[in-house]
Amino acid sequence: MNICVFASGGGSNFRAILEARRNNFIQSGIKLLITNNSICGAVQIAKEFGIEFMHISRKVFPDLSDDEYQKVFLNKLKKYNIDLIVLAGYMKKIEPLVLKEYRNRILNIHPALLPLFGGQGMYGINVHKAVISSKTKVSGLTIHLIDEEYDRGRILFQRSINVDEYDDEFSLQKKILKLEHRYYPYIIKKSKKGR
Repeated sequence: MNICVFASGGGSNFRAILEARRNNFIQSGIKLLITNNSICGAVQIAKEFGIEFMHISRKVFPDLSDDEYQKVFLNKLKKYNIDLIVLAGYMKKIEPLVLKEYRNRILNIHPALLPLFGGQGMYGINVHKAVISSKTKVSGLTIHLIDEEYDRGRILFQRSINVDEYDDEFSLQKKILKLEHRYYPYIIKKSKKGR
């Protein structure tokens, strides 16, 4: 199975996936990184591991029609025979043609227990701030499939942790990141070609 990772930020989950591949925990090939941010940490990680990467954003392709722009993604994915797309901190909505072509083959990880604390604007530290503000006693992570709505796709896996009284958004983020790095490679490993 050939995998493409989409990422926009620091890339810690991308690194965890690549380390799992290097240790033969994941047998699939990590063939490509697509990013909308050419100076993000994920690009540096791709360089470190010798992974091909491409910056695709409207800044790079300002003059393309919507259809042409979406085909930039599809052409690159087809060139590398990608079977599964893994989102690892990708800060853009997936293009409709990509979603259609890869229906039920796009994974995302969310740093809370969906359906709580999901939706537009709920990413990264924003999620943890919302959890702390709500005074909920449990948070965790969700790995799910992507559909047309933010954070509404079918849930594949969840793992919970306690939110302690001394936690703030930063300590909670660190605790959940440890879970993400452990369990995202596990779910990727269990994914099958075309499923």
